[in-house]
Amino acid sequence: MHRSYLFAPGHNAKLLRRVFEAGADAVILDLEDAVPPDAKQQARLMVTGVLAERSAWVRINTVRTDLAAADLDAVAGLAAGIRIPKAESAGDVQWVRDRVPGTPLICAIESARGLLAAPEIATVPGVRHLSMGGVDLRRDLGAGDGNLQTLYARSHIVVASRAAGLGPPIDSVYPRLDDDPGLRQQAEFARSLGFFGKSAIHPRQLGTIHDVFTPSAQELTWAQAVLDAFAAAGGNAVKLPDGEFVDLPVADRARRLLELAARRPADATNAPA
Repeated sequence: MHRSYLFAPGHNAKLLRRVFEAGADAVILDLEDAVPPDAKQQARLMVTGVLAERSAWVRINTVRTDLAAADLDAVAGLAAGIRIPKAESAGDVQWVRDRVPGTPLICAIESARGLLAAPEIATVPGVRHLSMGGVDLRRDLGAGDGNLQTLYARSHIVVASRAAGLGPPIDSVYPRLDDDPGLRQQAEFARSLGFFGKSAIHPRQLGTIHDVFTPSAQELTWAQAVLDAFAAAGGNAVKLPDGEFVDLPVADRARRLLELAARRPADATNAPA
């Protein structure tokens, strides 16, 4: 599981070099929003050159367009995974999968249509995670800034992911680079709802994101104590010394927490999630 996904515009040679040294758990090379229309082909060529040497995800252009088809033709067999922007149906995802079979997919939910279709999107073979595209989603919904304004959307994405057997969804970028308290508050809010990991638009955001999504020593101690007690009780409900009641759902939650910690990258290798 990755704590951070750092974007880099595909047409910027300097950032394409630096993004891999920033310390992110995973890198997403962007061919969509961060690339102006007249630089799409240049970005595609530069990204394929980078992928020949480094492992990274690629965000393609809008599905079912000539731009997206050209993106997929270029990075097929090279990208560690594809991030699909503005996914609004299972058919959108299948359109991508048909062009890059076997490549892991992250589907960004960025509209009301995408949100309602999230349960179907999550079941398409090859989908690894859903991701929330918060900036576009708030714009589509006419919602204001703040965390409570996206509570329903975030919870819906978590439920859709869990029901489909996917890993936890990935939270949206936080667009205010100089607001570390706001970034932390949003990341903590997302994690409390069942998200794991967050996209980033600048390396300065990585420290906060990693801190929030790295299970603390206290959490891991609790989880291990729960599993030890549950095992000693032969899988029966048991009360911990501090009075907490532990049954199978609590033990499962503790087990998932330890699994998340075990799957966290030891360093920023930029391997697929």
